[in-house]
Amino acid sequence: MIVTGYVLEIAQVALALLLAPGLAGFVRWLKARFQNRRGAPPWQPYFELRKLFGKEVVMSNNASWLFRVAPYIIFASTVTVTLLVPMIVAPLALDGMGDLLMVVYLLLLGTFFLALAGLDPGTAFGGMGASREMTVAAIAEPTIALAIFSLALSAGSTNLGRIVTQELANPAVTVSPGHLLALAALFIVTLAETGRLPVDNPATHLELTMIHEAMILEYSGRYLALIEWASWLKLTIFFTLLANLFVPWGIATTFDPAALTLAVLALIVKLAVLGGIVAVVETRVAKLRLFRVPELLGASFVLALLAVTSSFLLK
Repeated sequence: MIVTGYVLEIAQVALALLLAPGLAGFVRWLKARFQNRRGAPPWQPYFELRKLFGKEVVMSNNASWLFRVAPYIIFASTVTVTLLVPMIVAPLALDGMGDLLMVVYLLLLGTFFLALAGLDPGTAFGGMGASREMTVAAIAEPTIALAIFSLALSAGSTNLGRIVTQELANPAVTVSPGHLLALAALFIVTLAETGRLPVDNPATHLELTMIHEAMILEYSGRYLALIEWASWLKLTIFFTLLANLFVPWGIATTFDPAALTLAVLALIVKLAVLGGIVAVVETRVAKLRLFRVPELLGASFVLALLAVTSSFLLK
């Protein structure tokens, strides 16, 4: 049974790595369709990864060892998060090794090294993007912790797998005011942390508005492939948190093959629905001016704080 649990952990990581480029490509394709454009096919990111892994790495003369190491740390920390997030089964075999706080700090670790990598070559754009990224992270990361902590109050544990199983045992809690407020807060943070509109535009290279793209302008080859793959994986992780923490139905609670197959199909459907919602949002809203972004994130923090207060009072 224990061996099966570890095998499922590895399978979950492989599934996340496989789905991440497709999810990003699906959002791009759907957004193009909503804008009456043909757009690239949903599987285009897979071709991009293959091309980047085959290209030569070109580096600035001012870059240090940190510039070389950062992509691997960013990718590894993001992959590690997939071991702790219940994607297809709950509870997980490695639940004892990490919980809500571990997930938040691992995500912050990747953000921190991405900002350092942006600063390392000494370019103006890299420094500008790193400064903006840390401003966003300073508000977004506490909001993630608070939003999920409101769910932990109801479950009596900060373990993500335990939260999911408790919600499956008591479905009424998923429509409580605390959960709905936490859902709104986490959705806003998802847009910010994954570089989506109205906070950032992943499809632009306009220097004055870039955040994520400004930090990776100096990267190429396999380094850029790892960073891009990690960013798509991060989008998948946030979508999974939204899907399985707030709509946990479909996730397997046993190792039965039929239940696991249903869990995989349910996850794909949930990711597709969330991708559609994000595509609609990005076609309906314009990018915020940078000085307005903290206001939006501040509103999400207030929503998360209200979610914690509501969960505490109604517990």
